[in-house]
Amino acid sequence: MQHFFVPPSQVEETEIVIRGSDVNHMKNVLRMKPGEEVSVSDGNNCRYLCRITEYMETGEAILTVIQREENDTELPSKIYLFQGLPKQEKMEFIVQKAVELGVYQIIPVALKRCVVKLDEKKARKKVSRWQEISKSAAKQSGRGIVPEVKNVLSWKEALELAAKLDVRLIPYELAEGMDKTKKLLAAIQPGQSIGIFIGPEGGFEKAEVSEALEKGAEAVTLGRRILRTETAGITTLSVLMFQLEE
Repeated sequence: MQHFFVPPSQVEETEIVIRGSDVNHMKNVLRMKPGEEVSVSDGNNCRYLCRITEYMETGEAILTVIQREENDTELPSKIYLFQGLPKQEKMEFIVQKAVELGVYQIIPVALKRCVVKLDEKKARKKVSRWQEISKSAAKQSGRGIVPEVKNVLSWKEALELAAKLDVRLIPYELAEGMDKTKKLLAAIQPGQSIGIFIGPEGGFEKAEVSEALEKGAEAVTLGRRILRTETAGITTLSVLMFQLEE
């Protein structure tokens, strides 16, 4: 079943209005007709089973609400991915897969070894693009929310933002002790907020890792192999999803 997102302001007790590019996608790309059923989320973890009533000349689609229910696709913990800026195509892949795996928020981080350097104008454009990818992935995977892609932060800003989280993990190739990592992950409880720090293609500088550890992060190992930046975060998210999924 096709899945769409709308802001709560477009949801009424018995009717939902679809506006913007989703109408064109529904009508001209998917060629959906009045009478067909769709799934709609309001971004507040509520899902509606709806039937298309009509397409308006004003460019809106009117849906009749058949059933309302709480969305059950979200993880019981909010996971924040602090991703060191990789090359463009890699970041798009990371956003898409992280959303599919249940991430709550993605924070791009400018680190010393980042190959990509973005000025303010370019950064805004990239973040807008990544947010659209997040929305598309949320639709495809049936999420109850569209995870937010934050503006690019410095390492200092990222550590300050993460300070409020219950658990902070930094996968690091020099970290040792798989038993310690397994115990750390096993101790995470549903409801705790979790931050994951992932370095860019060049990895973290030792000073950056030291700063994170001083701020309460725990260095973990993902095995004996060195993973690429687009693999490390997805691997960590996969392990956490499997552990936390109810």
